[in-house]
Amino acid sequence: MFDVDTYLHKLGYEKSPSVSVETLRELHKRHLMAVPFDNALNSERGLDIWEQVNIDLDATFDAVVIGGRGGVCHEISGLFRTLLRQLGFQVAIMSAGVRMANGAFGPELEHMFHVVQLEGEQWLVDVGFAGPSFIEPLRLTGEVQHQYGCQFRIADDEDFKVLHRKARTGEWHPVYRFRVRPRDLSEWRGDPSLREYARELSAAETLIRGRAFETGQMTLIGRRYAKVDDGREEVRVLIRQAEYQQVVDDILLRAA
Repeated sequence: MFDVDTYLHKLGYEKSPSVSVETLRELHKRHLMAVPFDNALNSERGLDIWEQVNIDLDATFDAVVIGGRGGVCHEISGLFRTLLRQLGFQVAIMSAGVRMANGAFGPELEHMFHVVQLEGEQWLVDVGFAGPSFIEPLRLTGEVQHQYGCQFRIADDEDFKVLHRKARTGEWHPVYRFRVRPRDLSEWRGDPSLREYARELSAAETLIRGRAFETGQMTLIGRRYAKVDDGREEVRVLIRQAEYQQVVDDILLRAA
């Protein structure tokens, strides 16, 4: 059953939380480090990946926070949204289309994240993305923002905002695009674009796992492993089964 104190203990947050940017930053980072992204259950959900976007809060809390399994964006984000609201934060549900390998963006409702209105500014909050992306909240502004060796910017593209990321070396790359428009959970149910997209994902059967650590993130898509540490990127394909399993266990916080 959902419980704020149990949740904060899971995140290793032992202070008295306040409605402040400092608290939001710390909770966001701790969440990405303590609760991994894992889409392994999607194969069982088939074409109904987003049908339960309005999560069973207590059951999801028991499975993820207490039971220790990872989750997908609407599960993890739904839990974190509830935590923030119960702590007194003003939270709006948002959606995004993630940039795919071919350069196109997915459906507008593909990904769920949040915007928090705080201290006169809007902050992007996203603990349900496999990465690599931002570890602490980003201000919804066009200026370049720096985190752990990486740079981020939010650019205008017609009706959309596009989140871009740049590591220490290399170029700017789009992460996802979104409209500055609060969403209602009912919008996800029965959306035909999502059902078609789910069909494509189901055919690909690609496992995606991700988790942050103190100075970066680990993302595993199939056997393609990307690690960003203090802005330095390493990308490689894990051929050996033992190495692959070790990375999976590390991301999912499974004891050796």
